[in-house]
Amino acid sequence: MQEKERAPSPISGESCLTLAEFGPVEIRLILDEALRLKGLQRTGVPFQPLRGKTLAMIFQKPSNRTRVSFEVGMYQLGGHALPLSPQEIQMGKRETTSDIGKTLARYADAIMARVFHHQEVEELAEAAGVPVINGLSDLHHPCQALADLLTIREELGGLEGVKITYVGDGNNVAHSLALGCALTETRLTIAHPEGHAPDAGIVKLAGELGATPTLTQDPREGVAGAQVVYTDVWTSMGQEDEADERKNRFAPYQVNEELMDHAASGAIFLHCLPAHRGEEVSAGVIDGPRSRVFDQAENRMHAQKALLHMLLG
Repeated sequence: MQEKERAPSPISGESCLTLAEFGPVEIRLILDEALRLKGLQRTGVPFQPLRGKTLAMIFQKPSNRTRVSFEVGMYQLGGHALPLSPQEIQMGKRETTSDIGKTLARYADAIMARVFHHQEVEELAEAAGVPVINGLSDLHHPCQALADLLTIREELGGLEGVKITYVGDGNNVAHSLALGCALTETRLTIAHPEGHAPDAGIVKLAGELGATPTLTQDPREGVAGAQVVYTDVWTSMGQEDEADERKNRFAPYQVNEELMDHAASGAIFLHCLPAHRGEEVSAGVIDGPRSRVFDQAENRMHAQKALLHMLLG
């Protein structure tokens, strides 16, 4: 039986650059829709509200989960996704970012961009006039945060009051997680090495949205009582020249069995992937019974499907 299409969403026509574009109600609706669409997909009920719609996907950085989750998700919704490599679109070099946004908006119903500099997705959104989704930038990774929240909600039955501890670099993943937690009344602690705290402006913004994350340089103190322990790679793309220095500085922040013992009983482990076993996480944790990293990876697709449906609905 074909699932009936629903009325236009409250975020129809908007862009998703940081999660701060949305309020608590909109975030809850996106997660609700993600769970609904996941259920339909699991039971084989077709739902293709985006028939005839096209998503242009700009990749300045290579990807696995971002490309596959968006492309398969768009296909499942009845639409088409068109990946564009750095060789095909050289933003700011061969053509201005503004001109690219204006041109793609004449062909596609939405744009997803995975870029080095956050300013580029802002320029695309300003110029395009169609929804622009940040697939990753140096400051934010909103789709990842939606998948994280969806995974935690599924696993723990809700979000309000849940304690999450993120261990490691205060990077784009930590930034979007901070905003997402603030909007869902989820308690976030970020345990980071000296000099690697999250951006102060984003921490302040999280406070304005609902809750300021707790910051600490003590990983054991940070994970104490946490129901969710989360980490990311120590060296992101574009930071390769810092890799050796970061390995030394971040070594005490490895999420291993000993650190997980300081978390709450039954705590789960998350990682946005790709992971480096033996660096930011031990094999025993990421491959162990507490790990939910592949549920989390799958949920990228379901969260993004909900986002696409609601932005284009």
